Amino acid sequence: MLDLNDKSILITGGSGSLGKALTKRILTHFPNIKRLVIFSRDEQKQFQMEQDFPKSKYPGIRYFIGDVRDFDRMKRAFKDINYVIHAAAMKHVPIAEYNPMECVKTNIMGAENVINAALETDVERVVALSTDKAAAPINLYGATKLASDKLFIAANNIRGKRDIRFSVVRYGNVMGSNGSVIPFFLKRKNTDFLPITDPTMTRFNISLDEGVDMVLHALENAWGGEIFVPKIPSYKITELAQAVAPNIEHRVIGIRPGEKIHEEMITTADSFYTYDLGKYYVILPSTPNWDINEFIDKNKATKVKQGFCYNSGDNTEWVSVEQMRALIKIHIDPDFSI
Repeated sequence: MLDLNDKSILITGGSGSLGKALTKRILTHFPNIKRLVIFSRDEQKQFQMEQDFPKSKYPGIRYFIGDVRDFDRMKRAFKDINYVIHAAAMKHVPIAEYNPMECVKTNIMGAENVINAALETDVERVVALSTDKAAAPINLYGATKLASDKLFIAANNIRGKRDIRFSVVRYGNVMGSNGSVIPFFLKRKNTDFLPITDPTMTRFNISLDEGVDMVLHALENAWGGEIFVPKIPSYKITELAQAVAPNIEHRVIGIRPGEKIHEEMITTADSFYTYDLGKYYVILPSTPNWDINEFIDKNKATKVKQGFCYNSGDNTEWVSVEQMRALIKIHIDPDFSI
């Protein structure tokens, strides 16, 4: 297990859902962490987060206002940092469609700033968060995250003799995260109806804790240039609605612009570079700067079949209505009932 005691870590977008979950895990398991820097542009979220993680109780924590668009601010924040977790993004699909250049500036130019700031300081590891929407993207958000993924993978080619590795973790719908479907349904369960975009829609399901596990796995095990993908179950949107609010109308309203019926995390084109690691899949860079046979041997990796794809509609593992209700009580609302 990666020991983060006496290390300095910075999380961009650190006041978001995953950032807070990472903060809780790190401060709980590594009480002697040197510094944990919460880097984000939302002062209100930082103020609220400091109520849960005060400096008086956690002397290693720092709250740093900044924007990934601002390279100089990033470079200052990265000074004496060992590990960077890049979680900052503009992620709401309709908002990105309406404000395209704002999405490009944050998700692409911001990614480039993270890379350059890391290369110009003493950062040793960078793990960037991706999304299922980056696989065969059909909306601007997905396209910007695909570009971001490519930047982080290629960054390994320009590191020179620096001891730094860049990698990516990709997963789908995080259970309970800000703006996701389950909290939205929970807020509406006592209204007249739940809006269903399409009755055939499916989504992957991963908890915040599982997302944290994956980030820490990449931080510890990445060789540089990998995209890690978790093996997780799917659910049908109609069964989620049944789990949350079985006694009100489920009204079909049609899919939103840029929305997919099924989430996809590995495309058939990715299959040429995809390996099964047991708990995770990994998409390797097309031209790694390390020995691929050594990687396969040390990780007991098995190449997937050519043409393999991984999407929520063709999954072999599914969350039932009863299981979903139990997961909501565990991960989102202990007082949940129907």
